[in-house]
Amino acid sequence: MNLSTWPDRLLVVDIEGNGTTPPDLVELAAIPIVDGRVRPKQAESTLIRPPRPFTAFATRVHRITNYNVQTAPAWEAIADKVQADLDGAWIAAHNAHIDYGVLARHLPTWKPAGVLDTLRLARAVLPSLPKHGLDALITHTGIDMSGVPGQRHRAAFDAHATVLLLNLAASFATWDDLVAAVPPRLPGVPTPAPDTEEPTLW
Repeated sequence: MNLSTWPDRLLVVDIEGNGTTPPDLVELAAIPIVDGRVRPKQAESTLIRPPRPFTAFATRVHRITNYNVQTAPAWEAIADKVQADLDGAWIAAHNAHIDYGVLARHLPTWKPAGVLDTLRLARAVLPSLPKHGLDALITHTGIDMSGVPGQRHRAAFDAHATVLLLNLAASFATWDDLVAAVPPRLPGVPTPAPDTEEPTLW
């Protein structure tokens, strides 16, 4: 792929929630990609103290507890900075309608340039694969996760895994070709198409 065609600002994001309906954010990670190249030293990750306690199911999934977030900032304390970081940028996430929907609910005036879903990217590039969840793709692609911080179902780890999945974009000549080939019902995509989504915690 011609990396010069990639957007100037692209952030790979992942969020974790407390399991309530609707979910409160408890962790957010963002890794910038500039001119198609990852900037891991500029990655950010933070825990967030939610207004409601965790459900037992949520804690079993990501292993974050109410105790872990006792001294973490409340969302209101970091919302302005998060919006400043995300405004006007493309974001990429796995099963991105979840991350986008939760962030949009927490940031009502946020306007991303667009949203890329690596779940649908994987479906477009690897249509014969039985499953396209993050665990299945890590196994199938053989991507090296040994240097990735944290653990599965934590925001930083899953964001780093999603960065590595962007290698699937090499199948397309330009960013516009990539976006047109995997059209989710999300901002920045010219031709929405119906699809089924991967089951999620929320």
